[in-house]
Amino acid sequence: MFDSVARRYDRMNALASLGRERRWRQAVGQALAPRPGELVLDLAAGTGSSADALARSGAVVVGLDLSLGMLLEGRRRFPGLPLVQGDALKLPFPEGTFAAATICFGLRNVNDPVLALEELRRVVVPGGRLLICEFSRPTNPLLRLVYRRWIKSVLPLLAKLASTDPAAYVYLTESILEWPDQRTLARWVERAGWTGIEWRDLSGGIVALHRARRPD
Repeated sequence: MFDSVARRYDRMNALASLGRERRWRQAVGQALAPRPGELVLDLAAGTGSSADALARSGAVVVGLDLSLGMLLEGRRRFPGLPLVQGDALKLPFPEGTFAAATICFGLRNVNDPVLALEELRRVVVPGGRLLICEFSRPTNPLLRLVYRRWIKSVLPLLAKLASTDPAAYVYLTESILEWPDQRTLARWVERAGWTGIEWRDLSGGIVALHRARRPD
């Protein structure tokens, strides 16, 4: 499915988010604060947009995704950016490889999110950082109502106009609406063995950043 939407995926995301996606990615970089020379894993990297943004800090960012179509589009757009095909539930890296890891708008597409979080903990060094950026639940009831109507009615229309595979956005819409709230995701992160868990809402809770560390 992601192979079929790869060519216009980033353009569609920009339209659907009314341009806010760029601000959300900037917030990821500020919260993770990668340092020059650090080795960082960007899981569910897609076309590499988030990995490229993080790499501008001077960190060495490796992007991993299951979709070969996404990765090929990323290699075309960001030549030289390390992009690897792999499974989030069985990462092809030794234990303690990375100083930090991120997953942006991809955890809800994994069959077993807790197992993916455990794998991320395995490949991050003790004391290493995790940053999750994912759609969440708006905290204001009125915003939540408007948001759900936007997702159900406007997003499919935008997909018909701008996507290479509008049918794929039926699943993407459902995955956003069915994703749990901020507190539930925090419990999943804790269950996966991370500590120091905290989160911050963006855009009124439409998106949330969850931050944690692998225990020393």
